[in-house]
Amino acid sequence: MGVDVLLGLQWGDEGKGKIVDYLAPQYGMVARFQGGPNAGHTLKFDGRKFVLHTIPSGIFRDGLLNLVGNGVVIDPITLVRELRELTEASVDFRDRLFIARKAHLILPTHRMLDAASELAKGKAKIGSTLRGIGPAYMDKTGRNGLRVGDILAPDFFKRYQQLKEKHFGLLGQYADLLFDLEGEETRWMEAVEEIRKIPMVDGEYFVSEALSAGKRILAEGAQGTMLDVDFGTYPFVTSSNTTTSGVCTGLGVAPRHIREVFGITKAYCTRVGSGPFPTELLDETGERLRTEGGEFGATTGRPRRCGWLDMPQLKYAIMLNGVTQLIVTKLDVLSSFGDFHIGVAYRSQEGSTTRQLPYDLCQEAYTVDYEPVKGWHVPLDKAGNWYDLPPEALDYLNRLENALRVPVTMVSVGPGRNQLLIRKP
Repeated sequence: MGVDVLLGLQWGDEGKGKIVDYLAPQYGMVARFQGGPNAGHTLKFDGRKFVLHTIPSGIFRDGLLNLVGNGVVIDPITLVRELRELTEASVDFRDRLFIARKAHLILPTHRMLDAASELAKGKAKIGSTLRGIGPAYMDKTGRNGLRVGDILAPDFFKRYQQLKEKHFGLLGQYADLLFDLEGEETRWMEAVEEIRKIPMVDGEYFVSEALSAGKRILAEGAQGTMLDVDFGTYPFVTSSNTTTSGVCTGLGVAPRHIREVFGITKAYCTRVGSGPFPTELLDETGERLRTEGGEFGATTGRPRRCGWLDMPQLKYAIMLNGVTQLIVTKLDVLSSFGDFHIGVAYRSQEGSTTRQLPYDLCQEAYTVDYEPVKGWHVPLDKAGNWYDLPPEALDYLNRLENALRVPVTMVSVGPGRNQLLIRKP
C-alpha cells in the first residue's frame, strides 16, 4: 500500500505523538525511523498522560504493529522504563512491538561522553539532551557501534568491553565527570536482559513483507526538520536525518513507496537548547507564550524558547520534506493574545532581505520583518468541528495555506485526543 510519513517542521515539540495516535487506526504498522530517547512524544487521553521516548506512538491502538527501526539509537534503560509504564497502564504490547536488529545501542559510556563533551564546550554548547545520542551515532558511522542484534551474540560482553575501553580513551581528554558508571552499567545490563524478550526482526524485510501484504505503514519522525544533521541549523542539530529522506535509510524502504507526508507545525515557534531562533521573543510576550502553551520539554523539562511563526523557515521545511498535508497544533494558545505577528522575511545587518533560509544563520545576526495577524479573542478548546472556529482563526489558517501552497487538513485546539479538528474534503 505504501509508507506515509509524519514529521515535525520546526525544532521539535510540534505535537507529533498526538497526531500519530489519531492517524494510527488507518494503518497496519507505525515505525520510528530515527532519533533516540531525546525524543518525547506526549499523548493525553482517558485522564492520563504518556510520554514515549523510543516506542512508536501507535502502541496504544489495539492490533497495530509497532517497529523501532534500524535508524533509531536505543538506550535499554529508557526502553525498559517505557515498557514497565505500559505494563502498569495495562497496555498489551508483547505481540505488537518489534525492534530492528540493526538499531544501535546507547551505552552508559556514550552518556558519559555526551556530558563531558557538552561541559567542555562551555558557552559554545549545542544544547544536547545528554542522552548519549551523538556519541552513539558517531560510533555507528565510525563502524564501532553495538547493535541490538549483537546482544544475542556469544561474545557480546567482550564487544561491550572493547567499546567501553575505547570510550575511556576518549574520556581522558576531558575533565573528570561525576557519573555513577558502576550503577548505570548494572541497570543497563539488567535492561538488556529484558530487551532479549522483545521480538527482534530484520527491519527492512519486516517492512517489505508488510507492504507486500497490503499494509499501510506510518513512519513516525522524532525531533524536527530544523534539527536535521544535514539541513538543520548546523551545528545546533541532532545526529540523524529528521527529514523525509531519513525514512528510506531508517527503515530500509525505497523512495517509491513513500506516499503522503504529514508535516506538523505549531501555530507559533519554539526551540529547546542553543542555536539560532530568528523569531524568538525575549520579552513578556515570549514568557506568556511559554506559560499559555505549557512549553517545557517532555524529555528534559527545560523551558522552551518561544516566538512567532517563521514563514521562511516553514517554507524551507515543507520544500525539503515534500509535505502534502499541513497540520497546525496549539492554535488555541494564540486565543489570549489578541492581534499577533508572523515573520515573513530575514534582514541582514547590511539591510538586504531574503525569504530563504540563509546558510550563515548560525553565524550572522538576522532580524525579522513581520506582518500583523488579526486575533480572535475567544477560546477554541470547545470547538467541535472545523467551522466552529472563529472567522479570524480560519483566516489565519487560510493565510498559511495560501502562502505555503499546502492544504491545512488538521488543527489541534487542545491536548486531548478529541481536541483535533479535521477539515473534511
